[in-house]
Amino acid sequence: MSRSGTRRNVLDNSGLIPILARKVREVEAKAATGKKVGPTNRTKFQVIAFLVREERARIKSDADLSDKDRAEQIKRLDGVATILAKTAARDTSLITLLEVDHATSPVAQKMRRDWLLESGAEVAAEDLIITTEKTTPDVAMTPELAEKQVLPVSVKARLRSTPFMAPVFTAPGTGSIPVVRLSNWELIQPLFKSFEQGAGGGSACMAMPPVPKYDRFSPRDFELMPHQVRFIESVREGHRTFLLADEPGLGKTAQSLIAASVAGAFPLLAIVPNVVKMNWAREVERWIPGRRATVIHGDGENIDAFADVFVVNYEVLDRHLSWIGQMGFKGMVVDEAHFIKNLTSQRSKNVLALAERIKQNTPGHNPLRIALTGTPLINDIDDFRAIWMFLGWIENDKPSPELMRKLEDLGLTPADKDFYAAARDAVISMGIVRRRKIDVAKDLPAKRVVDLPVELDDELGASIRAAEAELAKRLVTRYERLALNGGFRGSTADLIRLVAQQEIDEAKGQKTGENIFTMVRKIGQAKAGLASDYAAQLARSVGKVVFFAKHIDVMDAAERAFSAQGLKHVSIRGDQSTPARQQAIDAFNNDDSVQIAVCSLTAAGVGLNLQASSNVVLAELSWTSAEQTQAIDRVHRIGQEMPVTAWRIIAAQTLDAKIAELIDNKQGLASRALEGEAFDPSSQDSVQLAALVDVLTRALDQR
Repeated sequence: MSRSGTRRNVLDNSGLIPILARKVREVEAKAATGKKVGPTNRTKFQVIAFLVREERARIKSDADLSDKDRAEQIKRLDGVATILAKTAARDTSLITLLEVDHATSPVAQKMRRDWLLESGAEVAAEDLIITTEKTTPDVAMTPELAEKQVLPVSVKARLRSTPFMAPVFTAPGTGSIPVVRLSNWELIQPLFKSFEQGAGGGSACMAMPPVPKYDRFSPRDFELMPHQVRFIESVREGHRTFLLADEPGLGKTAQSLIAASVAGAFPLLAIVPNVVKMNWAREVERWIPGRRATVIHGDGENIDAFADVFVVNYEVLDRHLSWIGQMGFKGMVVDEAHFIKNLTSQRSKNVLALAERIKQNTPGHNPLRIALTGTPLINDIDDFRAIWMFLGWIENDKPSPELMRKLEDLGLTPADKDFYAAARDAVISMGIVRRRKIDVAKDLPAKRVVDLPVELDDELGASIRAAEAELAKRLVTRYERLALNGGFRGSTADLIRLVAQQEIDEAKGQKTGENIFTMVRKIGQAKAGLASDYAAQLARSVGKVVFFAKHIDVMDAAERAFSAQGLKHVSIRGDQSTPARQQAIDAFNNDDSVQIAVCSLTAAGVGLNLQASSNVVLAELSWTSAEQTQAIDRVHRIGQEMPVTAWRIIAAQTLDAKIAELIDNKQGLASRALEGEAFDPSSQDSVQLAALVDVLTRALDQR
């Protein structure tokens, strides 16, 4: 975003700063209601932050300004920036919008242009016309990316044997759309809003065919569940794009593979996390026998270029972009699709570019595209954007022709109250499929989480309590300093949130010293021995146990304890090679002598099947309820025949107990976006922020 020219040097109500002051008060007022700031005001917040930085740089470099005028204008900008910070403290999801390099949408560009014109500024010619035309992502490389490209020998042979892909004579697109009611409306933010508010309730699941009388799909010796068959039936009837958001453990991999078989979408490209690459190859053998899978490791020296299913992990995808784009794939599956939520990341750009290339080269321009994720929303409703772009439901910042046609058929605009529920249903009909275990797997055993409070009465426990007291003292000091200087005009609750947020921001940049993150790690270290002892007792009394920890040193301590007690165990970590990880999983599931699997909460929390056990020990707590659920669901899956119990080891009378409470009370964004549930706006605070708010509140109450 560039701007030329200068602006009148006045300090009254002309120029840009008064406009920014007025706009930031509007956003602040929305945040003060206690509700999560909506999409339109989020965009407004982002543009204000961008223009504050831009205006500050302009003022500092303006040689025509006197020192007095320059200082006065900087002071006024600081006032706007302070309100931005207070607003972000109320709604912490806004913090990422303060980043300098945060991507700006055409809607944000238009808003910026209009405010600049209103202020009397001269706007550069290239900023006057905002284009929302869809630019085809290109796998054409930067020099750095091009240098990474490899061409495995077998791929070279495959391309040589089929030097020309089948010509595609039809032009992409679905014809002209008679846009009448919605021609001048910005629609992406209202569509996001319709999901963010739940739009009247109801699960986000497209209408699907009934279970057919005869089972056409199950391979010999395996049986699909009814919810899986209904999904595959929808593919058989011609649907080709899906956000398959079934809860973890409901067999999304099997559904997507059989869907590819029904759709004739071979060769199929599957982009998956590294931890599940080998499992994908095995699922191909199980669910679509007769089809061959090849797994791409490293530079791909050993891949079978004539296979039907190509499995590649996100981390090595960048070196295989060139030849993948030439292979003529007819289908693409993105597993754990929330990995591509950041549109500015190279990972997301690579996935979206390949999706577009596959679409362009598929007859009919309608390949099978499936985004798999049990947790499609991690931080914000905008996490939908990249997934919808991958599926072709939106094109940059406007709906696709097919979705636009559905919206036009509603006969409504965003000014109509009924638009939001109807628009949500229209997007769902594009292919959102969300089923919960409680709805579709009634024969799946029960799952329960049991807390086991432990007392940390050793020297490390004492140091943890001392560190918590020091943290509370530091927060109170910061609170009193801000309260006494008279510069803060919000409520006591707002000031507490601001202090807590400042503490988090400083902790993230700290290399040394005590903060909330180092304290939680210390608590994990202190619990390691107690958690290991309990897991060992379980292993001896009830059988196999899955032991989850967040930090490597806690895993190391647990493994030493198990070895000392003569318990055979395996380790599943992020730094393992794929074959080594799969060997550990197989040993745990198939070797009766292996009693415990020691797993990294982050590296082993997705995609793995560890249902040889029905007991999980959570030695450390996650910062999100989704991560905890993912870990438990490695055991609580289709095929599990026993009730599943997750044992959480909680350090009593420490911050650990509050974190456990917050995780339990935190109602996820997916609950209202995908299941239409009511929500408490305060539940969207990060666990870190809420924990620090509690520490400071209790400290103030005890004064």
